Amino acid sequence: MRSDCPEPMNTPDCERSLPRQLLRGLPAAQAISLSVAGVLWLLGMPAWVALLYSLLIGNGISASIHVLMHLVLRWQLAHPQRAHPRAAEGFPGWGWLAASIVGGVAIGYIVGGALASAITGLDGVWPRHGSWNLWWRIFALSLIPGLAGTVYFYQRGRVEAAEARAARAQQAAAETQLRLLQSQLEPHMMFNTLANLRALIGIDPARAQGMLDHMIAWLRSTLGASRLPWHPLSTEFRHLEDYLALMRIRMGERLTVVVELPPDLAALPVPPLLLQPLVENAIRHGLEPLRGPAHLALSAQRDGGQLLLSVRDNGVGLDRGGTSGGSGFGLQQVRERLSALYGTAAELRLQSLQGGGTEVTVRLPCTAHTESST
Repeated sequence: MRSDCPEPMNTPDCERSLPRQLLRGLPAAQAISLSVAGVLWLLGMPAWVALLYSLLIGNGISASIHVLMHLVLRWQLAHPQRAHPRAAEGFPGWGWLAASIVGGVAIGYIVGGALASAITGLDGVWPRHGSWNLWWRIFALSLIPGLAGTVYFYQRGRVEAAEARAARAQQAAAETQLRLLQSQLEPHMMFNTLANLRALIGIDPARAQGMLDHMIAWLRSTLGASRLPWHPLSTEFRHLEDYLALMRIRMGERLTVVVELPPDLAALPVPPLLLQPLVENAIRHGLEPLRGPAHLALSAQRDGGQLLLSVRDNGVGLDRGGTSGGSGFGLQQVRERLSALYGTAAELRLQSLQGGGTEVTVRLPCTAHTESST
């Protein structure tokens, strides 16, 4: 499943598209241009003339510097042997930086001033007899905001690049923890299933064969899910159904399962194996110790712009070590994965139910993701 989500805002400058870079520098260019226009107006220039010249020249300078820097960085990245060590962070080296600023100021001043002069009918952009000193002063003053803006955006780009690397490292750590979680969940599951298979082969071969079929399907879906960053919610539920089919064979008729997945939510992307540890906790710590009928309910629903996933059981409850029993490793890993992938936009809640049992609710944004897959 592909997403049309826009380019992340923490992408380094050298990896951004040129239009995005220009839009990013637009607010600062307007602020500087308006400030210059105010000064020119106070010095006696008509307000509309000062505003027109300042906006055209200021935006021309900003656009020219961005274009020159973009071209230089692209060229350096295409020729790594000649690139500056920090080219990937948006810094081409002091020499290229100075050349881009001087060239951008010259191009922006000349082109923007020429456009303003053509509109107003004035001729104030070109130096005349005896006015070279004034022209050079104006040009030198124009270098100051160009230099300040370029350095500012470079420093901000470095911070964003560092934040992007940190986010990628945090997500990689979360995925590593997922593998660790699987390494703890799967052996327990497989050992218990194999022990049940051994017992069933002699007394109920047909039932043993059904159990083996479900186990193969569960292992196949687990292997496929572990290789994807995202998969549809319907795939997540189907994986759980394979697991629960095994549990029904193990626990017998006393285990009943209700699954509610509205069709309009089936294609929403979610992290793979997100609910597996929650369901296994519910059965292992809530329902298996329970005497009598065991009931498990899985559901998904939309709450405004959020997706609510629920795992509810009628087990022994939290006060007797129910779903939160054991080391709490599974719940902690789900919380950390949610934090790494969604930040504060997702949460996991655990609560006791009246009359016994436990409910775990996962709330996450109901949106598409850039790396989701079908």
